[in-house]
Amino acid sequence: MIKILLVDDHPMLRQGVAQLIEMEEGLRVIAQAGDGQEAIDKTLDLRPDLVLLDLNMKGMSGIETLKVLKQMSAATKVVIFSVSDSQAHVTAALMAGADGYLLKDSEPEYLLKAIKQAASDEQVFSPELAGVLARALRNNKGEELTDQVELTPREKSIVGLIAEGKPNKLIARELNIAESTVKVHVKHLLKKLSLGSRVEAALWAVKNNLQGDVG
Repeated sequence: MIKILLVDDHPMLRQGVAQLIEMEEGLRVIAQAGDGQEAIDKTLDLRPDLVLLDLNMKGMSGIETLKVLKQMSAATKVVIFSVSDSQAHVTAALMAGADGYLLKDSEPEYLLKAIKQAASDEQVFSPELAGVLARALRNNKGEELTDQVELTPREKSIVGLIAEGKPNKLIARELNIAESTVKVHVKHLLKKLSLGSRVEAALWAVKNNLQGDVG
């Protein structure tokens, strides 16, 4: 059962999304929050598997809330759920460690599928954001790391496949190794690169020309 915390400052929208999620087998909304501080408090108390987080809220913004949530627990997946498809918002969310970015006008079936994928370590984005993501990656590509990190050939292969959006299961299949081994590599990679999420690792890989680098 995937435990979800739903965060939005519009009660009617929260209730509607909660009802949709509750109808899906394997998903459960364990709590709702109307602002960032309430989301932080309930995450500390309830330890959800995934937080579905609004971007524009009164008081603490979604990005500020996201940063705190990721500092508290890297294990909790945080997916932005917003009406905004602006490149600035998408880029800010990714750099803050978001595990995905979904638009509020997503089809119900896609939203439910994406929640399950995010809980299983996959990066999730609304299909409409493909162009925005491509521009965001291009614009950030010139930002080089101040300290060059040496990766092993296996680590380069894995981070390259992460950049292609592939989950652990497909990475394991492509590299002919166990999925558990991939999980260990990903954990070590994030620590080695001082990154908070797979999305950040994907951005790092693109910036450093490692996308599709499978040895």
